[in-house]
Order: sequence, then C-alpha cells, then structure tokens
Amino acid sequence: MIYDFTYCNPTKIHFGKTALTHLPSELEQYGKNILLIYGKNSIKKYGIYDQIMSALHQTGKTVVELAGINSNPRYAQVLQGGQLVRENHTDLILAVGGGSVIDCAKGIAASAYYTGDAWQHYWVEQGPIVNPIVPVASVLTMTGTASEMNTGSVITNEEKKLKLGRVFPFPEMTPKFSILNPEFTFTVPHIQMVSGIADIFSHLMEQYFGGTDDCTSDYLLEGVMLSLIHASRIAVKKSARLRSPQ
Repeated sequence: MIYDFTYCNPTKIHFGKTALTHLPSELEQYGKNILLIYGKNSIKKYGIYDQIMSALHQTGKTVVELAGINSNPRYAQVLQGGQLVRENHTDLILAVGGGSVIDCAKGIAASAYYTGDAWQHYWVEQGPIVNPIVPVASVLTMTGTASEMNTGSVITNEEKKLKLGRVFPFPEMTPKFSILNPEFTFTVPHIQMVSGIADIFSHLMEQYFGGTDDCTSDYLLEGVMLSLIHASRIAVKKSARLRSPQ
C-alpha cells in the first residue's frame, strides 16, 4: 500500500435526457436570489436558457445575469460577478456552460466576500478560504475537465498576464448539484464538442501515465478510455447529422 487517503465528493449529479427536470426541486433548497452565469449565444439558440429561466421563475427566484464568460475566464469577470453577488445578496450561483463558466463561478463564489486582493490570496498564494462563500451549481453543456464535480478554478488575469489554477478545499467548494444531459453537448459549436472529448482523454492519460505505480485505478482508466473512444464516435456522427442542413 503506497497511499493513505480520504475521499469525499458531495456533488449531486442528475444525469440523462430528463436531468433538467430536477432543477426546480434543487432550486427550492436555496434562497430567492440567483446569479445566473453563462457564455455567449448557444444556450439561447438551442432553448436551454428558456428552460432554465422557466424553472427559476417557477420556483419564485429573482435572477441576475452575468453573460459572455470567456473560454478562458478572466479575473475581471470574477470581480464583476463578485460585485453582483454583494449587491444582490446572492444565495446561489448557477453556472450554465462548460468548465470555463463553472471555473468562473467558483472564483466568484470564493472571492466575492474577500476584503483584500483575492487574486493574490487565492490564486497566487493558494491561501485558505477565510470568508463566506456562495454555493455553486451547474448545468453542463460541454465536457472536459469535470469542473462540474470538482473544486478547480483556472482564471486568467489579463492585467498581470497570468493564467493560474487553484484547487479549492473539499467539500466546501464543490458544486452542490450538477445537471448533466449529454445531448446538451450538441448545442455548442462542433469544434468545441470534439475539443471537449480530446480534453477528457488528455486528463485520463495524465492520471494513467503519472507516477510509476501499478494499481486498480490504471485498469479503470483503461476501461474509461476505451468507453470514451466508443461513445465519442457515436456522438460525432450524431452531432454531424443534427448540424447538417435538412
């Protein structure tokens, strides 16, 4: 035995075609003020935005939006989100999109109530959580980094020309729940969908080829990589059919 460890992942996952139907019951567990953050136009173009807004209104929520999160989320957007959290007394940050949007949501959640230089404390010095944090949840539209069920947050500070990652403490910063409908990955541009598949494979290989140990996780990873190859071929063909002119 090489390592001792304690494992905890409290994120509740709703998976499948009907996953989004669980959103109202999850929202009812939080206060009325919701910060909804997302990328650009895909969720509106394919109707995901309307479905989410319907669930938010159904549960009587007051919604403030932060749109246009970049594929490499910027620290300026984290600061903007933090200001919205404070001004609107946000009870839950709901991130709709891929890993970048969820990473930004975690950055906002951690830093909104920090009174000093959050960039220096949380990303440069990798300091501990010392202020109240806001719960985060997600509706996933692009796969890749598993940000929907981990505490990682990669943020770009354009002013300082730095891109830094931070793994926040478990379990405080894990998303409370995540909605995973695989068909939502067809709503992002095709290049983003296949890039997400490549991203998954690269992260699996990082773990597989890291270290010199031979253990059960290696054999599990082999099975996951084979499954990914099989499923991605089906997904790419279906995506091409859905996107082709009728």
